Formats: sequence, structure tokens, C-alpha cells
Amino acid sequence: MREELTVDVPADEAAQVRARLDERGIPALIDIHTHFMPEPVMRKVWAYFTDGGPLVGRRWPIAYRGSDEERVATIRSFGVRRFSSLCYPHKPGMAQWLNDWTSAFADEHPDCLRSSTFFPEHGAGAYVRSAIDGGTQLFKAHVQVGDYDVHDPLLDDVWAVLQDSGTPVILHGGDGPMPGTHTGAGPMRRLLERFPELTMVGAHLGMPDYGEFLDMAMEFPRVHLDTTMAFTRFTEEMMPFPTARLDDLAALADRVVFGTDFPNIPYPYLHALDSLLDLGLGVEWERKVLHDNAAGLFGLDLS
Repeated sequence: MREELTVDVPADEAAQVRARLDERGIPALIDIHTHFMPEPVMRKVWAYFTDGGPLVGRRWPIAYRGSDEERVATIRSFGVRRFSSLCYPHKPGMAQWLNDWTSAFADEHPDCLRSSTFFPEHGAGAYVRSAIDGGTQLFKAHVQVGDYDVHDPLLDDVWAVLQDSGTPVILHGGDGPMPGTHTGAGPMRRLLERFPELTMVGAHLGMPDYGEFLDMAMEFPRVHLDTTMAFTRFTEEMMPFPTARLDDLAALADRVVFGTDFPNIPYPYLHALDSLLDLGLGVEWERKVLHDNAAGLFGLDLS
């Protein structure tokens, strides 16, 4: 049995996170890229990460284990006003089960954005429409794990429904951490050319295809990018952000949103926050990214 990796989390981490916000006059965090899943699914995800499965490319520890309620209490202690329960299927017939679970989870935790997912299968457009009618605020699509083509005809109705409704979809379509059969900036750009009003959130800033995803965000007015795992020491070792594009990231201040991958991160939450603050892009940029942009995206009160 392989030794389980651990993360050294500061005992006063929550206080340190809140202090960073107080220093800048930022009222709270909105973390749109977090994961709460059915227990057997989460356990398999944790095992895959800690074993360094082929889609991951290296072993990494899980910083925040424990029960759902323990992890909810932890993320709330950081001053997170809204978070998500992103799930994603890897086979047909799984998405609706996940959507039922995340719906129940949101009912029990009103500060969790109501999240859903989908897979290229018959009826996908219908259950996506039903999820939106039921209050879903956010979808997650993971092209690498699902191993599907975003241009599969079985998804045409899904993209059309999402575009018409304006419901954001966090799309993990970049080649990180390891390329998949259908990942990369090219297929995502072609998707936007077909559905130019799609409210797509490029997960992980599109890493490692940062430049291409920044270009898409500048070209398509409804494209956003989330900061999940970007700029952390862990990621910079493998997929460094091109410093020449920091000015473009600053210019996109209104369409960059905060995400972390909590609880499945190999470092403290504080490090994810500090990695953004250390960019030195200014308090206005920080407030927009950490709170205001997501508040606007989901129609939350800014006060």
C-alpha cells in the first residue's frame, strides 16, 4: 500500500484568509469551482489523485478530507459566500443521478450554487432544460474525464439550451493536467464559433493553453475564465503562466472569476488565494475576481 501524502495546513488558516479580505475591503469570496460529490464518487476521485492516475500525471495529496459537513464548515470559515458542488460523469446514464444528488445538496446548503452536469447521450438536452427550469445556476463539463467530443451531435441541444438560457457552464477543455483525446483550445474555439453567445467559463484559465483561452475571452464577450489552481507553486512547476500575458489577464478584470478545486487541492486554500494576490494586479482587480464578477454572473446582491 502506497504512503498517503498529506498537506500542512496552518492552524489559523481561516483567520489568515479573512484577514487578507479585510485588508482590501473585500466583503467575501465567491468560489465557483469547488467539488461536493456523492461519497463513493468522491472517494474514487481522491484515490485517483493520490495514486497519480494517468489523467493527472503525478501524485498529489488531498488537503481537505472529512465529511461533507466538515468541508462545508471549512469553506464557510474562509469567508466564502457561495461555492459549488461540481460533478461530472464519465459514462452514459450517470449525469441525471449526479444532478439529483447535487440538487438535494443545494437544498440542504442554500449557499451552494445549484450545479448540474451532462454527458453526450440521448435526452441530454431535455434533462439540461429540466435542470435549468428547476433552478440550476451552473453546469460543469469535463472533456478530459468524460472523454467526449464537445461537437458530438448528442450535445447540440445542450449547447443550444445553455446559450439560449445564458446559464454558465464551467468547461474543462484545456490540455491540463494531461491532454485528453478531445481536449485543447481548438475544439473549444470551434464550439464558440458555433455558439458565440454561450456563457462559457474556461476552467483553470484553460491551462496550459492560457494564451489561446485569453484570446477567446477577448473575442467572445460571454466567455469567462476561472483561476482554479493557476499561479500556485504546484501548477507553475508543470504549466507556468506566460508572464507576457499578465497585462491581458489584467485587462479582462471583468471576466475572470475565482475558483480553487476545493477540497481536491494539494496545498492550503490560503496558498490559492495568495497566489492571486501576489500577482500585484491591484485591489480593484482582486475584488472583481474574488467576488464581484461571480456575484454579477449569478445575480447576487453586491452589498
